[in-house]
Amino acid sequence: MKNQFFLPLLIITCAACHDEDLQAPPSPLNIDYRQEMRDYVIGISQYSKALHPDFLVIPQNGIELVTDNGEEDGSPDSDYLTAIDGNGQEDMFYGYDNDDEATPSVESIYLMGLLDVSKNAGNTILTTDYCSTEAHMDDSYTQNESHGYISFAADQRELDNIPSYPISIHGENAEIITILGEAKNFLYLINPGEFTSKTAFIEAVTSTNYDLLIMDLFFTDGSVFSASEVEQLRSKANGGKRLVIAYMSIGEAENYRYYWNSEWNTNKPDWMDAENPDWAGNYKVRYWEPEWQSIIYGNDGSYLKKILDSNFDGVYLDIIDAFEYFENIGILNTRYIKSQKVSSGKTQVTST
Repeated sequence: MKNQFFLPLLIITCAACHDEDLQAPPSPLNIDYRQEMRDYVIGISQYSKALHPDFLVIPQNGIELVTDNGEEDGSPDSDYLTAIDGNGQEDMFYGYDNDDEATPSVESIYLMGLLDVSKNAGNTILTTDYCSTEAHMDDSYTQNESHGYISFAADQRELDNIPSYPISIHGENAEIITILGEAKNFLYLINPGEFTSKTAFIEAVTSTNYDLLIMDLFFTDGSVFSASEVEQLRSKANGGKRLVIAYMSIGEAENYRYYWNSEWNTNKPDWMDAENPDWAGNYKVRYWEPEWQSIIYGNDGSYLKKILDSNFDGVYLDIIDAFEYFENIGILNTRYIKSQKVSSGKTQVTST
């Protein structure tokens, strides 16, 4: 799911004011946000694979984590790359600026350099392009295949439908898919609101021949998809079998999830940060905090344990790039601290 978060611009000017007029952004200093996210994902991987050794862990976006400096020429982070089985990437060739519009080549080249670090380490790359024009969808599949990526051309960013085009799924086959590297295509369908029931959802999916399904653990009524229902979803229409992966957001708290406490609507816990203006009801979290992590994994009541109990083949982790939000706030904090070093009564910070 695409995630954009715009921060206020701080303007530092010299004017008479008092220290109490200064307000620093509410983010802790001296935290390596990237390493905290790596450690978080590694913890999720270790916990899930200890219970199910073949369980797949696939982070989406935040591809900069694959190297020590976030650049293509950086040293690969072996601990992180070993903990994951693949990487998901949105807007690879279409959708970066606007849906159904080609992603600027400079952005695609940048992403490819980092994605290939993971691919060269043995991981599978899943890309999602947002395009609805048939020619663009064809081009998306062609470009991704040429780079060795498994792709899905989503004609709606809400990811709430099964595209009617192409009629024959790109790379369609009748194989029994048992490992991630065998998949030739996938369906990204995490919003089941267009389906009247679980039965309707299952029937729609099983009438297709996608090799892999990324879906939500929950149906619209809040009920989980059971292990027996997930087993039904593994069947392809042509007799083959697919992998079924559960979507889970780990960098934001969602107010429509089972774990949401109504008290948080007026009194946010310390680990909860600002609401995402592009996705109502989604709140940035200080993902390194134990209280938040315990909601996500590590115990029998956790989100991940529910996914494991439903016998999904893996998990698709979203909002990995939350580290960028906190890095940007850290920059603002640094500017604030520097402003305080200006002569007393000579510095003013205003926001626009």
